[in-house]
Amino acid sequence: MGDKLLTEWLNANSGYFFRAGERLDEFDTPYQHLEVYETPEFGRLFRLDSSFMTSEKDEYFYHENMIHPAAISHPAPRSALVIGGGDGGSSEELLKHPSIESVTLVELDQAVVDIARKYFGEVHKKVFDNPRLKLKIADGYAFIRDTAERFDLVVLDLPDPVGPATELYTEVFFSHCRRVLNPGGALTLHIGSPIYRSDRVREHAKRLAGAFKIVRPYFVYIPLYGSLWGMACASDTLDPLALNPVQVERTLKERGIANLQYYNGDTHHAVFALPNFVRQVLS
Repeated sequence: MGDKLLTEWLNANSGYFFRAGERLDEFDTPYQHLEVYETPEFGRLFRLDSSFMTSEKDEYFYHENMIHPAAISHPAPRSALVIGGGDGGSSEELLKHPSIESVTLVELDQAVVDIARKYFGEVHKKVFDNPRLKLKIADGYAFIRDTAERFDLVVLDLPDPVGPATELYTEVFFSHCRRVLNPGGALTLHIGSPIYRSDRVREHAKRLAGAFKIVRPYFVYIPLYGSLWGMACASDTLDPLALNPVQVERTLKERGIANLQYYNGDTHHAVFALPNFVRQVLS
């Protein structure tokens, strides 16, 4: 086992690390720096610009919670749009819902998809070969700004709001997302750590509230991200808190969705239960 440590800063004063095993790949693209490692803690692990993105062993903490609270709350989602998410994990979770007829995946960097195909089958489970998936290598901001298509669910599966991703967290962009939603549709995204970047969480929630009538932040501990992590569901009509745990379990059974590793009726409500310090962040 090697002694290389993979580190990431959570803010200017705090960070964390994992021990790396074999480096499987590393190279630059026109957009970013990509790395793939075999690790003792998480199996294969993917990084972009020195930030942890996904891993084989903990991806379900992120992907199941990014997708299912909104998808289960929608009575029959037919179409979904994923911006980013080139590892395929979010698309794979969406396609577990039998009413979904198409998922459009818009990824900026072809190399991310290539890396996922080569190394992360445990994450995407061959979703790129599913005929219901439409893969587009394109700029996500421009796609949402210009498209005439409409979707029941929009998922922003993005890096943190730094560099080129910054404009995808603005109120203007959230308003573009609202425009491409069908009536009854919802947007989901991650909004950061309330412990290490409370300013970011507060600002994202504020911008979402400027674009949508209903904004439900929720929080999940994600091992690979080293913290309690924020996500949000935003809509003008859909409210994930309208479902009780029994209804969630019934809908999962009716849709034939089984073998999830995190999400169930109880966790659906648990993630929306906000500790007092988080309430203060969002106030």
